[in-house]
Amino acid sequence: MSVTPSTPEGSPAPDHTSGIPDTSGIPVTPSAPGTTGGTVGTGTPPAPGTPAAPGTPAAPGTHAVPGTPAAPGGLPVLAEVVRSGFVEGRHRGSLVVLAADGTVELALGDVTAPVFPRSSNKPMQAAGVLRAGLDLAGERLALAAASHSGEIFHRDLVQKMLVEHGLLAEQLQCPPDLPLDPVEAETYLASGAVRDRVTMNCSGKHTAMLAVCALRGWPTESYLDPGHPLQQLIHSVVEEAAGERVAAVGTDGCGAPLMAITLTGLARAFRSFVLAGPGSAERRVADAMRTHPEYVAGTRRPDTWLMREVPGALSKMGAEAVQAVALPDGRALAFKIDDGGGRALGPVLARALGLLGVEAPVVTRIGSAPLLGGGREVGEIRAAF
Repeated sequence: MSVTPSTPEGSPAPDHTSGIPDTSGIPVTPSAPGTTGGTVGTGTPPAPGTPAAPGTPAAPGTHAVPGTPAAPGGLPVLAEVVRSGFVEGRHRGSLVVLAADGTVELALGDVTAPVFPRSSNKPMQAAGVLRAGLDLAGERLALAAASHSGEIFHRDLVQKMLVEHGLLAEQLQCPPDLPLDPVEAETYLASGAVRDRVTMNCSGKHTAMLAVCALRGWPTESYLDPGHPLQQLIHSVVEEAAGERVAAVGTDGCGAPLMAITLTGLARAFRSFVLAGPGSAERRVADAMRTHPEYVAGTRRPDTWLMREVPGALSKMGAEAVQAVALPDGRALAFKIDDGGGRALGPVLARALGLLGVEAPVVTRIGSAPLLGGGREVGEIRAAF
């Protein structure tokens, strides 16, 4: 039996405050023909010790990161699809790397334009639920920030949480879906099961949102309305964590409001979670995710592998090929593959982790993306920066 899994928030899978300055309009210096789409800002050279964008000559005291030049006026190539030694495809995108002190160490493409982080916003949504007064911890809090794989232990805990808060699965407003993990989806369908709201990868988040609304006496039937008190609170949490205004509000694949921020803002947000004080909502979310990563993703997912094998790492992917990671000392990264090609996520993430100085066997595992021909390996998807 063959199934096509869903990506986080239910998208079809390809081949997840007042007083804060608005940084979403920071200009990007356009590339001249033949140069990269690289660094951002006002055209000033990088500060000493800051890597230059690929293809850009390094100023004295800086170092350049080898890479593939962008097309004139376009985004740089972050990954190449190589079959039988022939480059048959390219994935362009934008990526930002923050140093431990929060400064931009590397910017490829346009990292000051707003994007929808998709499920990479989930830690902030979970922090909003905690700030609203819901007391979650451990696996339950990790599941509230999850794009879970729909494995049995995920589904069982969602059901337990619904019962604990006096809720019914019918109250969830995420769409019915199959397990996100294709191996689990095969088993699920073979058992005779059908698409279900509890199985949908965002069901933990929706359960937490419903639970806090019931606790606070807020309307449960309109908990996904952008004007709902809970969603207004989450909006503020996103702006506070990102250090910038939300540029746009849309609707995610699961039906929840989705706040657009820049990739730089997304990296800042993840950095703020790992550096937050003990006991804060942000630190509680980060700690729950890092302690129970299999509830954030699943047993066969890179986010789980990374948080399990790199001490203190916080990692969350999102649909349309978005990824954010922060390390416990404040180093962070965020990127988006422009065409939403999820197959490029692993190789780009592995290369970006290398730029952050992460040396662990899991990086090689995450970066492995072989291409098959006739049932055997004939190529790979590889990072190109």
